[in-house]
Amino acid sequence: MTTLKNLKGTAIQFLDADPVVYAGSWSSGGTLNTTRQQSANGTTGIQTAAVATGGASSSTMYGQTEQYNGSAWSEVNDLNTARKGLASCATSNTALVVAGGNAPPTVLANTESFNGSSWSEVNDLNQARLQFSGAGGQTAGLVFGGNPGASALTESWNGSSWTEVNDLNEAVGGNSGGGVQTAAFMVYHNQHEVWNGSSWTETTELNTSRTHLASVGTTTAILSFGGENPGGSARLANTESWNGSAWTEGNDLSTGTYMNSGSGTNTLALNFTGDPGPGAGTNTSEEWSFPPATATILQEGDMWFNSSSSTLKGYQLSTPTGTWASGGNLNTGRMYGAAAGTSTAGLFFGGYNSPPATSYAQTESWNGSAWSEVNDLNTGRDSLGGGGIQTSALAAGGSAPPGLQGKTETWDGTSWTETTDLNTTRGQLGGSADSLTSGIVFGGNVPSKTAVTETWNGTSWTEVGDLNVATGEMGHSGGSTNATLSIGGDTGSGATTKTEAWNGTSWTEIAEMAKARVNFASAGAANVANLAMGGGSSPETLTEEFTAGNAVVTVTTS
Repeated sequence: MTTLKNLKGTAIQFLDADPVVYAGSWSSGGTLNTTRQQSANGTTGIQTAAVATGGASSSTMYGQTEQYNGSAWSEVNDLNTARKGLASCATSNTALVVAGGNAPPTVLANTESFNGSSWSEVNDLNQARLQFSGAGGQTAGLVFGGNPGASALTESWNGSSWTEVNDLNEAVGGNSGGGVQTAAFMVYHNQHEVWNGSSWTETTELNTSRTHLASVGTTTAILSFGGENPGGSARLANTESWNGSAWTEGNDLSTGTYMNSGSGTNTLALNFTGDPGPGAGTNTSEEWSFPPATATILQEGDMWFNSSSSTLKGYQLSTPTGTWASGGNLNTGRMYGAAAGTSTAGLFFGGYNSPPATSYAQTESWNGSAWSEVNDLNTGRDSLGGGGIQTSALAAGGSAPPGLQGKTETWDGTSWTETTDLNTTRGQLGGSADSLTSGIVFGGNVPSKTAVTETWNGTSWTEVGDLNVATGEMGHSGGSTNATLSIGGDTGSGATTKTEAWNGTSWTEIAEMAKARVNFASAGAANVANLAMGGGSSPETLTEEFTAGNAVVTVTTS
């Protein structure tokens, strides 16, 4: 009998060939003739047949149009109206339509159609706008979002005129998107919406919140790259791939840039133009390639015999190597609160402060750099558990005069609604949730410390495997019911730096925080990227960030 050791994962799969990491890579592409930013944004062709048109450098508006053949850019006839911040609908570099943009101080509705060599004026958009995105092609297109002031407006193009159709769920500006007229997608900050030909639906968020990025692909296979952080203080090189159900971080662009444009698919893409520095433009391009369809993509829990090293290998989360660093501060120092979301799009709710003794119903929203107040809980309380994402969260248990609570509330992005209570009434517990219908809470005081863990299915709570050590007053990630963290807290002997990871079945002790503390909240992407804030023996604004990646490990047998 063989016993496998030194492998953590949700499943074991034996593979016939060495797998490749799900990452992809960028390499240098051809140099454009005109340095610029804010060229046409949206679907602009394929990697080897892209087109760059419009844009600006400083105060100069460009009408220049360049075609890419896979290695070099060549100029063709200019747009009739030079501008920046325009959107495009295209399937190649010889057949596209562009719309909107601006030539300061004028925001434009102008639409032009390209036949491969020259541009013709066609019917205008119904609403003038800039910094928006497009999908589809020259005779069947879609545009959505845009500035100034952010817009949810969507317009459909039939080859001759624009028609208003159903809006996005949220107004955006500086968004990206792609797809076809009947199946499009939009990404903005970490928001992700899909279009089915008649309406938009919100779906799984990106890992890294940003604006003015580029995206290419289809509704089930997206690549998003570049952009600017929500605070506007950094150009980003982050690249993420969507497989129809989840976003995965890939290898970064060589240079962080925003107001960039893209072309291609999520396996073969092109990034070009953009702003790599304050007010700058660029004439460089980068090509993205992803492992071929015949390659086996490495997933957590996979195992294989490595042909070069003649060793058995496995792929696992490297959580013991995670580290914490300082992040942004809360507006109001408090303790015993709960949180949901990610390190760039979070939600903090409830809490306690004294004097005077106050249990908060207050809810705050985090955009990656700052906190803002939104609608309160129905029941003001502290020491509660919770989790989820910024627009879909769960709050359970806690303490409010005259004692402990078993109450559960769900957050739909706008307001809280009361639902079924916990099985074990308790406070000072931890929790996590994937959505309104999938959650987990653990530990706490009843009133002594407990290790009890319960899972939520949208209607009721069920007890599952306990923590290794009964703990209360801990922080907790908001990532997943199958991959969450219990961070720090009080085991009955004072504050601890201890962190435990939940894999959907059991708890395992992993890396510790830099500072022992209690009564604080955490939000994050499962058990690999988290933000811990507030807490302490007295209210404080201290924030620590935790990150961990995947790694290939050698598996021993006996």
